[in-house]
Parts: sequence; C-alpha cells; structure tokens
Amino acid sequence: MSTPFRPGRARRALAVTSLAAAASLALTGCLASDREEGGSGEAAAGDVDGTFVFAASSDPKSLDPAFAQDGESFRVSRQIFEGLVGVQEGSAEPEPLLAESWEQSEDGRTYTFQLKDGVTFHDGTTFDAEAVCANFDRWYNFEGLLQSENMAYYYGSLFKGFADSPEEAIYAGCEATGAQEAEVSLNKPFAGFIAALSLPAFAMQSPTALEEYGADTAGGTAESPELSEYAQGHPVGTGPFRFESWDVGNQVVLSAYEDYWGEQGQVTDVIFRIIDDPQARRQALESGSVDGYDLVAPADTQALKDGGYNVVTRDPFTILYLGFNQAQEELADPNVRQAIAHAIDKEALVSQTLPEGTTVATQFIPESVNGYNEDVTQYEHDPEKARQLLEEAGYADGLELDFSYPTGVSRPYMPNPEQTFTTLTAQLEEVGITVNPQPDKWSPDYLDRVNGTSDHDLHLLGWTGDYNDTDNFVGVFFGQEKPEFGFDDPELFQALADARELTSVEEQTPVYEEINDQIMQKLPAVPLANPAPSLAFDARVESYPVSPVNDEVFNRIQLSE
Repeated sequence: MSTPFRPGRARRALAVTSLAAAASLALTGCLASDREEGGSGEAAAGDVDGTFVFAASSDPKSLDPAFAQDGESFRVSRQIFEGLVGVQEGSAEPEPLLAESWEQSEDGRTYTFQLKDGVTFHDGTTFDAEAVCANFDRWYNFEGLLQSENMAYYYGSLFKGFADSPEEAIYAGCEATGAQEAEVSLNKPFAGFIAALSLPAFAMQSPTALEEYGADTAGGTAESPELSEYAQGHPVGTGPFRFESWDVGNQVVLSAYEDYWGEQGQVTDVIFRIIDDPQARRQALESGSVDGYDLVAPADTQALKDGGYNVVTRDPFTILYLGFNQAQEELADPNVRQAIAHAIDKEALVSQTLPEGTTVATQFIPESVNGYNEDVTQYEHDPEKARQLLEEAGYADGLELDFSYPTGVSRPYMPNPEQTFTTLTAQLEEVGITVNPQPDKWSPDYLDRVNGTSDHDLHLLGWTGDYNDTDNFVGVFFGQEKPEFGFDDPELFQALADARELTSVEEQTPVYEEINDQIMQKLPAVPLANPAPSLAFDARVESYPVSPVNDEVFNRIQLSE
C-alpha cells in the first residue's frame, strides 16, 4: 500500500515557505522552469502540478532492462515497462500484472499464463501471447557479447544457459497456445521462476521496436559494452509512462501514456534529474528544484522532518555483513571467526550508524523471506567469550587483521561505510584484535579487491534483494566458490543448487531453514543488520508507493498541489 503522510507535516512546510515570500517566489519560478522541460505539467485532476521531479544518483546504465542490473536503470524501467508478474504494493510478494493468472504443472516444468487483454505497447503494438514468446525467445537467443555479465546478467544468472548451451539452460521454450495464452516450458524445476519474473530485466518489450531499433546490436567489449540505438533512446513498454528523452548527465524525461490500460494517476510528466552527490540531492529538495530523492543519510533524517519534508522508510529487504576471507590463515580457523562474531555488538551498531527502521540480522536473509529460521545458531555479544576463543586459537596476545571498507559511496544496505567501519573497529579492538584500515574507492577499486582477489581479510559488503526468493540471497553469496570468502564447500554448494530446483516454495521452506542454520554454523561472514533505506519528499507529495524491492511506479503517487 502507499505510505500516507501526516497532514500536519505538510501544513508546517507551507507555513515555513509563507514566512519567506520572496524566497518562495524564487523557488516557485525555479520549479516551474524545471517542470516545463519535461512536458505539459498539466494536472490530471484539479490544480495539481503533474510534473514529478526525482533526483537520481546516476544516469541509467541502459534503457533496455534486459541489459541492466543497477537500481537507477530499473527505477526508470519500472515506469516504462511491465512484466507478466508484478509485486504486491508495500511487500515483496509476487502478484499478477500483465498475466492475469497462471498455472504450474505438477512437475514444475510448465507454466501456462492467461494474459491481460486490451493492452498495447507505447508504439501501438498489441500485447499478446506472441509478444510474450518473442521476449522469452529473445533472451534465450542472446549471443556472444550479449551473454556477458555486463549485459544479460540476470538472464544468465537465473536461467543459466542460452541457445548455444542448451544442456545448461533452464528455459526450454515458449508457445502461444491462444491469442492471450502463453505456455512457457522449463528443462528443470525452478521454484523461484514466478518471483523472478517480477524483475525489470524480464519486463515485456515491444517486439516491433526491438527489431526496428536494433536492440541486440550492441558493440564494444564484454568489459565495456556499447549500447544499441534502442537502449539509448527507444525503449517501448506497456507501462504508465512512455520515454521522451535522455540528456546524458542531466536528465531522463517521461510522459504519461494516454492509452495505458491501468490507473493514470496524477503524475503527467516525470523528470529524473541526475545529481550524483548525496548532499547536493538534499539541497535540491530544499531549494525546490526536485520533489524527492532516495537514500537519505541517517544524519539528515531528523533535520528534514523538522523542516517539514516527508521522510518514508522502506521495509528492510537488505543485508549488511562483515565478510571473512578464509584464504587467510587466521580466518580459516572457526574459533577466530566465532570470536569476531562474539565481539560485535549489533544493537550498538544499528543504533549508532544505521537508519531508523533497521533491524538486527541473525542470518543472511530478511525475516520476510522464505526459509527464515527462528532457531538459527547465533553468536551473542560476549567480549569475554571472544577473548577465550582467541586464546584457544593461539592468539592470547592478540591478533592483527586488515579491514577493507569502501569510501565515497552510500548503498541501501550500507548508508555510511566509514561510520560502520569505525564502530566495528572499536568493538574488535576491545577483545584484542588490532585492525589495519584498508579504505578503497567503491568502484572499481573496492569491488575489484574484495570480489576479484584474495588480498583482503575482513570486509564490509551487503545486498538488496531483487525479488522474494531465498536463492536471491544465500545462493548469490554462498552458492559457489568465490574470492570474496575464500572457502570451498561442495556440500553446501550442492545443497543450495538442489534447493533451487525444488518444485514449490512450500517444499523449499524446511530445506532453506536447515541450510540457513548450516551457514551460521560454518560462519563465512557475520550478518550484521537489515538496514531500512529512506526517501525524502517535498510536502506536496502526500503518499508514495514505497516498496521493499523498489517496485515504485509513479502513477501511484498522490500529490496535493
């Protein structure tokens, strides 16, 4: 559901602006000018200004969601495109979208979708079963460069193989069994299939536009691909907003699709203003040049509320963890890993460095995800126990470890890495662990070091769930040998692979509960917290469809002026 705001807060904001008439006039002019760039700005109802300006932290990497994997690309994609499966508002649970219903075969290998009728793509192409199969077959037939992780990351990760490697592929085929009925066949069961289809990467795109604008003619290299004409300026979906323009480094502009099958809403034009500096995004909100922004710094939250701005928090669907590289001799010892876990005061970490609404983590999935285990093995904050374990490991006189952390970045699961590092360092040093700080710029230095080399001991990292499936958390972290963690556990890897291929979520539940406890006994990392990211809005934004998986479509925004 949309998150309502207290009316009094809006009234306070209006009172503040009315006390400074000259400033108010200046801001009004600025905001009006900004909105005129995006389109008509004429409201769908009454005198409401229908142009909504959102401060994005970066340009989208691609306007073709099949070749995207970053939050800002998906934020734009969710306005333009829709998939067969959507997400229940305010939750991470899948629900019908372009597919009105579906049936799964007993063996978990065939899904029959009944499709919504009367839907058109923005170019007038009819949405039907043929269009659905064209999209599935497109993904399956990606070749060469298009199969690289920097392009079709989600299809490769979830469906495993392409047409040139059918022995590895989960997807088998798609058949239009009626005008509005499509049957998708899989080579093996995939219980997370329906939930995965809620990802923007698997949104339905106009087959006509894909062909006309050469969507699959990307150039460059796997490391540095070049976008097709389609991905740069001709994305065509069925969503409530259609693409207008992309001025790289400045803004992306969308306008309401007049023939949209669903609710039109009040927003008539959308401008994604590119502002890469977090402080500048806050200043843009306060100056009136944007209506909202994401990833509010915890230290800014109260000041924004006091200033009359609306701050909303997503339900946690994230995990922040302290990772261990077991390729390092000290961290290969389970006593050392357990000692570090006992040294950490998670409650203090959450209260001192993380946003309001954050919960302490006991395992590597949020509580709302299938397989969450209430009885999982835990390591309570116990400095004395930590010292005892270090002594048993042969480090009675202390231990020295490198601690890698990123700089110049704010992530939904890690809004202030420097503060988190400082707090954890103090806790570790209390039990005799000396920390050598190893700061690195987030991209590419930090990610390359942690994910691509064994040159690290401790490190901070995390994850924001893409959709509600346990494999999207623990499978991503611990499903195979990785330089990040430096351990090889074929038994765990196979257990995760087997769980993924069960036919139903209900069948998976006890299996994942057991796997989650196994992981905590092995302790490849310490789950620290499930941070709750916040967004801030101008007082005129009365409600915003906040979603734990960022499935936030702007036709559901309610505006007061």
